[in-house]
Amino acid sequence: MFFKLLKDALKVKHVRNKIFYTLFIILVFRIGTHITVPGINAKSLEQLSDLPFLNMLNLVSGNAMRNFSVFSMGVSPYITASIVVQLLQMDILPKFVEWGKQGEVGRRKLNQATRYISLALAFIQSIGITAGFNTLSSVALVKNPDIKTYMLIGALLTTGSMIVTWLGEQITDKGFGNGVSMIIFAGIISSIPSAISTIYQDFFVNVRATDMMSSYIYVAILIFAVLAIVFFTTFVQQAEYKIPIQYTKLAQGAPTSSYLPLKVNPAGVIPVIFASSITTIPSTIIPFFQHGKDIPWLTTLQNVLNYQTPTGMLIYAVLIILFSFFYTFVQVNPEKTAENLQKSASYIPRVRPGRETEEYMSSTLKKLATIGSVFLAFISLTPIAAQQMLNLSSSIALGGTSLLILISTGIEGMKQLEGYLLKRQYVGFMNTAE
Repeated sequence: MFFKLLKDALKVKHVRNKIFYTLFIILVFRIGTHITVPGINAKSLEQLSDLPFLNMLNLVSGNAMRNFSVFSMGVSPYITASIVVQLLQMDILPKFVEWGKQGEVGRRKLNQATRYISLALAFIQSIGITAGFNTLSSVALVKNPDIKTYMLIGALLTTGSMIVTWLGEQITDKGFGNGVSMIIFAGIISSIPSAISTIYQDFFVNVRATDMMSSYIYVAILIFAVLAIVFFTTFVQQAEYKIPIQYTKLAQGAPTSSYLPLKVNPAGVIPVIFASSITTIPSTIIPFFQHGKDIPWLTTLQNVLNYQTPTGMLIYAVLIILFSFFYTFVQVNPEKTAENLQKSASYIPRVRPGRETEEYMSSTLKKLATIGSVFLAFISLTPIAAQQMLNLSSSIALGGTSLLILISTGIEGMKQLEGYLLKRQYVGFMNTAE
């Protein structure tokens, strides 16, 4: 089905241009991930490859942190800034609330505010990450660690983050798919060969013949687990809850019915990306304050926030759940939905238009958000728990999150392609009718 859809899409010039444009932007991003920041010894990061928050940073940066490239910060600061701006619109900052109600003009102002906040966050995080990794690594990450060098590295990483954010916006505007998700998607895809090679090296190279059978069993279980996650995630991401809609006689000439489709997981994969981005912030700041010294309360705090510890896993799960509820109501506004239904002379059977419809939609969205958040938390945390309990490779820990992003982004991309093709069919039909 995927290849048929892609084949049909490539036949349409407008859609083909969007696909090639997206691939070009991703290629530019991937080239940037191999340009190491000057004055950095990227090989020192190999000693920190098992560090949990380095793996998390690598995930949200689109696999750019591995080489400590100019794009190492990725879209993480922009994601964090987006969360801050969306929260401030919830009757916290009057100016942001006002902009949120101004339509396209207000949206541009909010986007500009998001960029300024992400610029500040990127600079702070850049210096914090550089100083933190330089402290943790036995081989110096920064060749000449002084204030001038840190400021220069911070400026380069901040510039790289702004460029990546701009590239993501170009994908959203002129390509297909969500730009932020597509950049992370591309990074995860690029890391798959390396992950397969690591598994092969760990279980089939320099392994005693007596242990070979256990290696085969492990790989078979791993393949089964991946397929199970793919099937389960695909099923949930495509599942819909259909709310029946009735149209009045005045609107249609005769009573007709339809339905309002809501996804079982309305928030999609965005809550996981949000939670992953937020989780990395304390871990990047704490090493900066330690300065290579063992400060007990900071070490304890870092262990508590580590997503591979029970408390860290709990915090990670809570963040996913909170962002799932938050983003669900961002995606589907009950008040606006009730207002639109009333304007179109339609209603939900046995539910009165107006306030009662809004309350019904809020109640339904809360139930769907509960299902979606539990699903996202389960898929994200199960590999982490399995890695800890079975003492597996650290690359397995974020496997669920990576698969979740891959599948969700892939499904959204396919749906968007289907939408382009369907729109073209309607346009062609109308032109023929004329």
